Amino acid sequence: MMMENGLSMEDYGDNYMEQEEEWEREGLLDPAWEKQQKKTFTAWCNSHLRKAGTGIENIEDDFRNGLKLMLLLEVISGETLPKPDRGKMRFHKIANVNKALDFIASKGVQLVSIGAEEIVDGNLKMTLGMIWTIILRFAIQDISVEEMTAKEGLLLWCQRKTAPYKNVNVQNFHLSFKDGLAFCALIHRHRPDLIDYSKLSKDNPLENLNTAFDVAEKYLDIPRMLDPDDLINTPKPDERAIMTYVSCYYHAFQGAQQAETAANRICKVLKVNQENERLMEEYERLASDLLEWIRRTMPWLNSRQADNSLAGVQKKLEEYRTYRRKHKPPRVEQKAKLETNFNTLQTKLRLSNRPAYLPTEGKTVADISNAWKGLELSEKAFEEWLLAETMRLERLEHLAQKFKIKADAHEEWTRGKEEMLQSQDFRQCKLNELKALKKKHEAFESDLAAHQDRVEQIAAIAQELNSLEYHDCVSVNARCQRICDQWDRLGALTQRRRTALDEAERILEKIDILHLEFAKRAAPFNNWLDGTREDLVDMFIVHTMEEIQGLIQAHDQFKATLGEADKEFNLVVNLVREVESIVKQYQIPGGLENPYTNVTAHDMTRKWSDVRQLVPQRDQTLANELRKQQNNEMLRRQFAEKANVVGPWIERQMDAVTAIGMGLQGSLEDQLHRLKEYEQAVYAYKPNIEELEKIHQAVQESMIFENRYTNYTMETLRVGWEQLLTSINRNINEVENQILTRDSKGISQDQLNEFRSSFNHFDKKRAGRLTPEEFKSCLVSLGYSIGKDRQGEMDFQRILAVVDPNSTGYVHFDAFLDFMTRESTDTDTAEQVIDSFRILAGDKPYILPDELRRELPPDQAEYCIQRMPPYKGPNGIPGALDYMSFSTALYGETDL
Repeated sequence: MMMENGLSMEDYGDNYMEQEEEWEREGLLDPAWEKQQKKTFTAWCNSHLRKAGTGIENIEDDFRNGLKLMLLLEVISGETLPKPDRGKMRFHKIANVNKALDFIASKGVQLVSIGAEEIVDGNLKMTLGMIWTIILRFAIQDISVEEMTAKEGLLLWCQRKTAPYKNVNVQNFHLSFKDGLAFCALIHRHRPDLIDYSKLSKDNPLENLNTAFDVAEKYLDIPRMLDPDDLINTPKPDERAIMTYVSCYYHAFQGAQQAETAANRICKVLKVNQENERLMEEYERLASDLLEWIRRTMPWLNSRQADNSLAGVQKKLEEYRTYRRKHKPPRVEQKAKLETNFNTLQTKLRLSNRPAYLPTEGKTVADISNAWKGLELSEKAFEEWLLAETMRLERLEHLAQKFKIKADAHEEWTRGKEEMLQSQDFRQCKLNELKALKKKHEAFESDLAAHQDRVEQIAAIAQELNSLEYHDCVSVNARCQRICDQWDRLGALTQRRRTALDEAERILEKIDILHLEFAKRAAPFNNWLDGTREDLVDMFIVHTMEEIQGLIQAHDQFKATLGEADKEFNLVVNLVREVESIVKQYQIPGGLENPYTNVTAHDMTRKWSDVRQLVPQRDQTLANELRKQQNNEMLRRQFAEKANVVGPWIERQMDAVTAIGMGLQGSLEDQLHRLKEYEQAVYAYKPNIEELEKIHQAVQESMIFENRYTNYTMETLRVGWEQLLTSINRNINEVENQILTRDSKGISQDQLNEFRSSFNHFDKKRAGRLTPEEFKSCLVSLGYSIGKDRQGEMDFQRILAVVDPNSTGYVHFDAFLDFMTRESTDTDTAEQVIDSFRILAGDKPYILPDELRRELPPDQAEYCIQRMPPYKGPNGIPGALDYMSFSTALYGETDL
């Protein structure tokens, strides 16, 4: 038979006779139990019958006519039974007892093996079984502690009330009460003024039992129902007798249950506050550490100081790569953890009806996000500066080498020119010699003019080195100045010598046609040879296949002109041979000397041989550079091939995570499971990113600055990777917070799905937020009534102020979910906490530290004592604490 509360009476022994017989068969029945039950049940019945001005002396005799039995049931139930039969015949007695048993049955109790005839006949066991059934139904059944009822609830109540007391360990209703300390502890817990528990000893059970029974009878109106000697001398006292007596304690102290309920509520609220404060402190610590790291890192990233050398900049570039690989990734994880903790804290604050947490100034999520963005901008600028410096310094080294080659060639050409121009040799020459000197000077002027371009190139290179801040500009400028000064002197000396030759020309007019012809042809060809030699040994720097192919094509075009150059060389050399032939034929003194030029056939032959040797060397240099650019092209393709796989993979994962974050795929647990699977997959994919970083390093070391085979750069992939990790962590945190919201607020999965489905339906752009109009439509779809009149608009604006307090113009899903759960669930309020403290304080407007320590666990009692301000109202006493302002502060601003 199931009772009204859904529990079987058989669980507590309502089948009295069958249980007694089973214990007797198993040898568990103690003969003393019947005696203890008789005494206890008699006392219990009298405690109620005395309210009607009567009582019983012998339990098996005084209930036989059914009159007092019916009276007992009326007293304990507060209801009126049918009028009893007043006759003294057996059938009158049976009728009255049946009326009593019928009443018991009407309360949902099935009496097994107990009949009216046995009670009328004075059967002691049957009578005790019937009384036990009445006690169980009317005194014990309705006891409820923490969702446990009857026997278990009464036992738990005893355990909780006696837990703080030394030498008391309540485990059952027979042995745990033998020494009397448990009874004394129950009294002292509720009425410490009646018993001095510190003077009691476990070694004096008789004294303890008598003390408890005397105090209970005198001050608590609980009659003696147990015999101390019986309890001490019985190895295992009767459980039913003790339960009956203990239930009287429970009912006597039932008023104190309000205080316990209030204490439980306060404990719950304080635990929430303590956990919230811990999370706030953890957030502050993580935020301070991350901001401090960013503060220390920024000066290094913003520094643009270097030793202006290629090796120094390359060292800085390697330090930056180490920073990106080793130092920054843990900080990315720390930032994600910080945002996760902040979101979890805000969710818990909303769920506990606390105001949102506002971090210390400068440590908000927005502050950290701004600092992080600043860090990323500095990283990008720093890397761009390093690469630009590398290019600049490489070009500087190339220009410096080019300056040296051209300066060496020019100084070699000018060696002895000043002495030659200052010479007075023409004054001892014959006419033909003078004319030769004049022609020679004219050829020199032509040669000098041809070298003007080289001097300008040297000056231009020096100027570019200065503009690019070459580290050894001092020596470059000094050498350039020497060359320019010498060039000015050569110009002046050349003009002066020409004037002198013109003055002597009137005397000497003999011209050697052949020498003149040779000089005219030899000078430009010699200059061409010098220029060609310079071009063939000229250094170059290229970055693409097109550039090197352009140089190779130009070189091939140059080689195509070598046939014409060879003809010119043979023509010039044949002029010299013709002069030699004439001199030899006519024996002209000094005729082999060409007065018009210092260029000899031997010089030209040597230079022409040099040119022919430099051509294949140039071929080899260009071929080497072609192979280098082919290798660079391979690196571009290798990077692009990997990046074109990794980039779309990151984008697909981001799309998948975003779809899960929209709540479109199963229950919250399913979403959380899938997000964690994606998290594992992403971390498992990390070697692909690391491999790409290695390829990228090789690309940078090869000075490759563009890649037409892919739109992805290492920077965009890094950012995408970090955003993917952050998105997964953020979505996991959001789903966990939604689970926390769902479970703590008691909303069902179906409700949560309905909220998410409605939100997503109106979130057309899948942005995770709604405009006010979309939000209004969403509320209407969920059955929320918003009128189209002025009052309806005012009501909607009040709702909008709750879900969008900062007036951003958008409603995010967490705010929407928080609003909907608040609409459908109840939360603790400051007024409820104040009412709970008022109960503990006995309706006083203040509470004392001893009252807090008596009613609350030690750690939470001390938590309240340390934070409650002194009571300053009327009728206060020393030490009084203001629980009202404390409760209000729990739901207001925190001190942290």
